[in-house]
Amino acid sequence: MKKLNEEKAMRNTNISRADTKRPPPGPARGLAGARAGPNRGAPESKFLSVFAFVLLCFALAAPVASAHNEHGATFNAPGARIYYEVFGSGSGTPLLVANGGPGFDHMYLHVSGAWDTLGRSRKIVMWDQRGTGRSGPLKPGQSCTLADQINDLDALRAHLGFDKIDLLGHSWGGFLAMAYASRFPQHLSHLALVDSAAPKMTDTLFLFNDVYADLTAKQDSYSFTSELGEKDAEAAREAATRLYESRLFYSPEHRDEFLAKMRDDKQCYEVHRDIMRDVARYDLNPEIIKFRFPVIVMCGRFDMNVAPVIAYKIHEAIPGSKFVVFDRSGHIPFFEEPDKFVKILNDFLSTPGGR
Repeated sequence: MKKLNEEKAMRNTNISRADTKRPPPGPARGLAGARAGPNRGAPESKFLSVFAFVLLCFALAAPVASAHNEHGATFNAPGARIYYEVFGSGSGTPLLVANGGPGFDHMYLHVSGAWDTLGRSRKIVMWDQRGTGRSGPLKPGQSCTLADQINDLDALRAHLGFDKIDLLGHSWGGFLAMAYASRFPQHLSHLALVDSAAPKMTDTLFLFNDVYADLTAKQDSYSFTSELGEKDAEAAREAATRLYESRLFYSPEHRDEFLAKMRDDKQCYEVHRDIMRDVARYDLNPEIIKFRFPVIVMCGRFDMNVAPVIAYKIHEAIPGSKFVVFDRSGHIPFFEEPDKFVKILNDFLSTPGGR
């Protein structure tokens, strides 16, 4: 675990801190190490394992069977090389989309065609977060903290020459988007949060144990096998991953389609481990109440991964925010209800933005 320079972090971000002590390092866990259940007073070490793999492990960094034709590039941000893609056209404010993770690239987003539709009126920007996908693995000694992720995003904005941006964050990306908006509010026109993690990570509520107790018990068995590190550990990890993914959707049809399109799942465990240990120290609640730009908070009615009550509490905390529920969606409404998602987001982004 790389040590955080506290003075540098204080200069780089004004996010409120719940604690300035870094938790002790522990072994990186595979996907099968997740124990998907509600986080109600769980020890910090268990939370790091649960949240890191339960909150967003659906976001498989793998080739996607999609009509989207990707043409990306890289640039050198301070301390990291970042891969990004820009697509779409039109005069609308550019929309930057922060994917879930941490530790996954952005490719799972393209399972949905919603982004190409949104790109008819504006540029859409997606990127592989530090240490993931085509941004390349972390180098020895390279840091990967929340401050790094915030600064990488702002460096990308500056590299592309955008003064104002619209920003959307999905799941873990919602936390990153709130953190960026807290650090650089002057660059935000609109903020959209989709099935976001809670502003304080330990407040995130999972429903798997309550709804899928039998499957969670089976996943725990896979987790045990994976943690032993024997020759069948990898197979157990893969089985747990597939079991987990099957619980993210409202409809079996969308579940099956998603699973068919995603393959060769990969995760950068070092990235996910470093970031999740770092963000556990932060509390964004005192910051989000200061937002003075338009905010929309969206969630799937049947999201078992991040309970919808989390989205509603974020909405209640942000003055003037809009709250939208997708009644036929789980954790990925832009995939399960893309037409409704596009209409709602387009309508929201067409309103006057922040100054």
